[in-house]
Amino acid sequence: MSNTPLTRRGTALAAALLSASLLLTACGGGDGEDAGDKAAETHGVKAVNGTVQVPVAPRRIVTIGNTGLPFIDLGGKPVGVTKASASDLALLPKEQKTAYEAAEVIGDDGGEVDLEKLAGLKPDLILVQFHTNDWDKVGKQLEAIAPTVYWGLDTEWKTFAEAIAEAGNVTDSLSRQKAQFQEKVAKIKKAHGETLKGTSFVDVSRGTWSDPGTFYIADIGCSEIARDDLGLDLPEAAEGKDPLAYESLPFERIGTLSAYDVITYPVGADGRPTEPFVPVTETNTWKALPAVSSGRALGVFCPGNNSYGPVNRYLDSLDSALATLPGRR
Repeated sequence: MSNTPLTRRGTALAAALLSASLLLTACGGGDGEDAGDKAAETHGVKAVNGTVQVPVAPRRIVTIGNTGLPFIDLGGKPVGVTKASASDLALLPKEQKTAYEAAEVIGDDGGEVDLEKLAGLKPDLILVQFHTNDWDKVGKQLEAIAPTVYWGLDTEWKTFAEAIAEAGNVTDSLSRQKAQFQEKVAKIKKAHGETLKGTSFVDVSRGTWSDPGTFYIADIGCSEIARDDLGLDLPEAAEGKDPLAYESLPFERIGTLSAYDVITYPVGADGRPTEPFVPVTETNTWKALPAVSSGRALGVFCPGNNSYGPVNRYLDSLDSALATLPGRR
């Protein structure tokens, strides 16, 4: 499963980055005297930009684009980050937000990066995820600063977590999170197996970017985990077609959701519908849906879908929601 474009920041490096004044040669090889130190030992990490030799025990890691929060989720403490959105930061556990705030912000959430500030941090490793077109423009410049590991936006989330853990030397945390994930999946299948087998689900959502009076059917992100890892019967786009989530549906189409036995929709950590989704819940059509009137519309909290920590929190929320279905009490 790739990182969904509905939740990720595409981190396209602007033209200003390309014209930034930076003496790259001044920051290369500055720590040569530490060659005998363990931090100078390297190993190969496979990425889109080839097999990159990175420090076995990197000490100064900079994260660009979508790599920041997944690395922090694994217990990493980057020295530099690109700015995360306020909505993403609001969902972080306290200790992770502290780790983010301790890092130097080297770029904004629109994609611009200050190369001079980045070089001044003297990183021994740079982790990057953004569009391939942007890598073609600036990849060589980043690699001239420090070993740089690059992933495209289509990298499957589990593969992404594995690669970040390997490059950033946080594999112990990854192992614990993976074990928790597997336990939670097994628990849900055991507790709700009969429900999962005989019930049709649909996951609906609405984002801050959605046009007024529209919603969408979510077939990527957390709903993809529910479908692929748990076996929920959820609609998805035909092979080769754009995700259903890319199509905005007018409120007049809310009535079509009556074809499904159970509806899931987004809520915050407090269990209340997310602010963008509230307009959907206020329509008479929503209130009249059989799933809504019979207690089969379930609010589920999805804090993210590109690393194990937030996915595990999603599974906890889904587990609790499924337990409230009529006949499951």
